[in-house]
Amino acid sequence: MSDFMLWLHANYIRPQLDREDKDDYSFHFDLVGNNLPPSVRPSMEKCLEFTAVRAFALGLRTGAGLMECQKNPAG
Repeated sequence: MSDFMLWLHANYIRPQLDREDKDDYSFHFDLVGNNLPPSVRPSMEKCLEFTAVRAFALGLRTGAGLMECQKNPAG
């Protein structure tokens, strides 16, 4: 993963996710976070980082694709 994507995660994506209201998911976040041994938590954070960055990139690609479809509605 590029340094830029890691920076973007730390400075934009993660703060946005942390501000989100987790509603029905808060129990699950707490359950996982409280039951992981401290030695494993950094690995879980890296998995979350990877997932968030890839989802963000997918959103960018999807948005770009939708813009292209709007320009050429016939395909």
